[in-house]
Amino acid sequence: MSGPYEYLQSHEREIIASLKELVLAESPTRHKELVDSCGATLTKLFQQHLGLEPEVIPQSTVGNHLKFSYGSGEAQLLILAHFDTVWQPGRLGYRVDGDRIFGPGVLDMKGGLIQALWALKSLKDLNVALNKKIVVLCNSDEEIGSPTSRSLIEEEARKSQAVFVVEPAEANSGALKTARKGVSMYRLNISGRSAHAGNHHEGGVSAVLELARQIEFLEGLTDYEVGTTLNVGVAKGGTQSNVVPEHAEAHVDVRTVTLQEAKRVANIMANLKPTLEGATVSVSGGINRPPMERTEHTARLYQVAKEIAHRLRFELPEALVGGGSDGNFTAALGVPTLDGLGAVGDGPHAEYEHIYVPALTQRSGLLAELLMHC
Repeated sequence: MSGPYEYLQSHEREIIASLKELVLAESPTRHKELVDSCGATLTKLFQQHLGLEPEVIPQSTVGNHLKFSYGSGEAQLLILAHFDTVWQPGRLGYRVDGDRIFGPGVLDMKGGLIQALWALKSLKDLNVALNKKIVVLCNSDEEIGSPTSRSLIEEEARKSQAVFVVEPAEANSGALKTARKGVSMYRLNISGRSAHAGNHHEGGVSAVLELARQIEFLEGLTDYEVGTTLNVGVAKGGTQSNVVPEHAEAHVDVRTVTLQEAKRVANIMANLKPTLEGATVSVSGGINRPPMERTEHTARLYQVAKEIAHRLRFELPEALVGGGSDGNFTAALGVPTLDGLGAVGDGPHAEYEHIYVPALTQRSGLLAELLMHC
């Protein structure tokens, strides 16, 4: 009897058709109407292939979240996915070039969503009996930090024996992500004192100069050996060249490997002091996603996945990556979490975003087997 992988290989064209339909349903996070329309497309695909109706979790400012439940049992496994993207409507088109498919969100992460859908379909059509309930939680705000879905994600994770995140695999290598850096986001607001730059320059306190000094200090906290980076991605201030600027601000992105390091940086941020007399510095923000630290539980889960991949005749390395995902939330609760189970490709958030077609059935088969054996 053939298994899920063989079944999926024989349905590759249909899988690609499902993927195309979902990618063409553009879903930039801050366009609620478009995201909800994409959610309707996703619902249609789950209805068509699995006969499932979602539990809809309504939202007022972002797209409605969707929760699909497959099978039954006291134990639960959670599949995490998001269907919002970073791309504005019409920014990218869908196209196929050889064994690569390009399009908005095709890698991050609609490819993974389709792989999860078809993994379940393979189990359904092969009459594979599971003794667990499988919950597929699809949120609509991951690309802006999951502000409305975090509590929902954590609630479902606490009910689950393991969490499978169908975010993209590590670019090109196809590695699973058994650890991720945590993400902290801060905003600096600096006040000075305005003055005429020609007549009374000495009477002013430059908020821009203060900002420059703070940037130099913060960027200097980057330590590649420890795995900590601080990046001032936005810096602005002042009004015009002949006025000593009275206001400036900066947005700071912090990545850390451990929660302890994230807290150390948070303490530094909370205690920033101005260097110029008369200037003030205020800081808002904090830890957005805690680090996903590799635990013994995650290591055992990875070993199961690696053995399945070996049977399916492909290599499955693991990696620590700098980007965060919703898996950071579930791992921080102590729930075994495997990330990067989604599509293989390259270019997330880049114009050349694409997936590698032959890996679609591989990764979908891997997930199906994980659901069977966990």
